[in-house]
Amino acid sequence: MSPTPLRLSKSRFTYGLQCHKHLWWRVHEPAAPELVPGPALRARFAVGTRVGEVARSYVPGGVLISGSPSQAAARVAATTAALAGGAPVVYEATFVAGDVYAAVDILERTREGYALVEVKSSTHVRDQYVADAAIQAWVARRAGVAVHRIELMHLNRGCTYPDLSDLFTRADVTERVEALQPQIPAEIAGQLAMLAGPIPEVAIGPHCTKPYDCPFLARCWPPEPAIPGGIEPDVRSTLHGALAPFHARLAFLDFETVQPAIPVWSGCHPFDLVPAQFSCDAVGPGGALVHHEWLAEGPGDPRPALAEALVRACEGAEGVVAYWAAFERGCLNHLAAAVPALAGPLQAIAAKLVDLHPVVKRHVSHPGFRGSFSLKSILPVLVEDMSYEHLAVREGEMATNEIARLLFEGDGMSAAEHAAVRRALLEYCALDTLAMVRLLERLRALAGRAG
Repeated sequence: MSPTPLRLSKSRFTYGLQCHKHLWWRVHEPAAPELVPGPALRARFAVGTRVGEVARSYVPGGVLISGSPSQAAARVAATTAALAGGAPVVYEATFVAGDVYAAVDILERTREGYALVEVKSSTHVRDQYVADAAIQAWVARRAGVAVHRIELMHLNRGCTYPDLSDLFTRADVTERVEALQPQIPAEIAGQLAMLAGPIPEVAIGPHCTKPYDCPFLARCWPPEPAIPGGIEPDVRSTLHGALAPFHARLAFLDFETVQPAIPVWSGCHPFDLVPAQFSCDAVGPGGALVHHEWLAEGPGDPRPALAEALVRACEGAEGVVAYWAAFERGCLNHLAAAVPALAGPLQAIAAKLVDLHPVVKRHVSHPGFRGSFSLKSILPVLVEDMSYEHLAVREGEMATNEIARLLFEGDGMSAAEHAAVRRALLEYCALDTLAMVRLLERLRALAGRAG
């Protein structure tokens, strides 16, 4: 049995719930370039796979059904054999009902029948997860499995390393799944009929990005109009006063973090943002800019050494400049809790934070910002000779993923790759702080003209 006649899988079904056109392209253009996962998506897939593997150890004693979706017949046969053999738990139990294929993360035998457990690398129950579980329950029941309870097993934010006994929470969503069951046959029929015809007409709207960003956005959404050159920023006369806190002896600070789904360092919870890199450009006593940088190496806890280097880097600063300072403040508070010996100096740095983000947002505007006041949106407009486009690492999620690779997969890298990743991360973080230096210079110049 090949997956070709099985027109819908549980993933395809949920894509179809979001947008029929999205599903049509996925089925009819499986080799579309938009469907080639980039580094960020591959990293998310890897996290999901890892969380799924770990979740099995919390429901032990099961039989794993292996093989790819293209081996559907063999997977169904193996599932049937495992259930007939009395397996208490089956991982990746596979069922087919009509034209729908579904693999269940964990199928647990109970006195009343079976509990279907869908594992998610999230810390909350979301509507789309319930829909995912609903199609699985529908298929399993039609394949003859007496599913009486449906659960979502997700990560527990209250879990604190090193005690991982409560890493997962199992939320009973049976009632919510049952409420969706009557709608499923008509939805399946509608999706199959749509797939048998030409590409459907679907207007753009909120469904293009909710619950997930559609990979085919560029095909449907018109390109943004070009912004004419030569337009000067609109600068309010209040800018000069807003820059008053930025005339002390300054340090410019930027953190990059890792966010392990499964905590690995003392006191951490699932998906904690853990500082693992910083860049700091500090104004020295003579007015010269001194660059400091630190990047973690290996799987050990990076926080003590990072905190020590950071305190040295910010020594003597009267103000510490950040862009969207709430993030840096959160990192500093995290470090203060993790490294109590340096809590005082770290909290002193947090008390000196001054934020450039509200300065720009409240006092400067330009159509080239396109409604966004992120540093990467405003920088090319206000500081025209600065850009991230030439960097190997160009944005925060990419940095997070690359730091995680460096820390947890570094042993598998060649020396050249390891050096290249490290260099790319240092260049990216350094540009963030230099960008703030240049942005402040530009704002001061604009304030002088406005005044």
